[in-house]
Amino acid sequence: MSSSRPQTDDEHREAMQALQAEMDAKIGAAKEKRGLIIVHTGDGKGKSTAAFGMLTRSVAHGRRCAVIQFIKSGADAVERVLRGPKLEWHSVGGGFTWNTQDRAADVARCREGWELAKTFFANPEIDFVLLDELNVVLAYDYLPKDEVIVGLKAKAPMQHVVITGRGAPPELIEAADLVTEMREIKHPFGAGVKAQVGIEF
Repeated sequence: MSSSRPQTDDEHREAMQALQAEMDAKIGAAKEKRGLIIVHTGDGKGKSTAAFGMLTRSVAHGRRCAVIQFIKSGADAVERVLRGPKLEWHSVGGGFTWNTQDRAADVARCREGWELAKTFFANPEIDFVLLDELNVVLAYDYLPKDEVIVGLKAKAPMQHVVITGRGAPPELIEAADLVTEMREIKHPFGAGVKAQVGIEF
């Protein structure tokens, strides 16, 4: 249909009916239910923020959740809001890698976080695991990619795992069920604007 003129009411109704039939067919064909491996990557803002949104929704539904923050030091403000019996939160990072400048210590912290993640994967009572900035860990080779992929595939069958950070490796993208890339178009930091409470952290 040409976009050079507005649709009439009849044309719009016909298009929506066709779309409805298509969506009903897709919904009807989706029969499987299982835990997902979800990856948020890319150079744009919003990877952790989107993951925290999923976490909030899961906690609100009464699901047991766990968060491991790699690289970052100190819990996010989100933890203060969601704190309770349904959420475990662990920050194992030492801060930005350009500040720590200590590869051995960074690797040790990442190993600590990964060993903790494996205990969560083995617990079918935990419904949702967020591995914040794990993509960065893999990009810097702080943990072996093959080991991480094997660990993710061994998770409890109905458990959802969300992984964030720039530079997700192809092996992880291949193993994932859902991958979203955030692409930076414009960011105020490039214009000299400082990070701000509630927006960046």
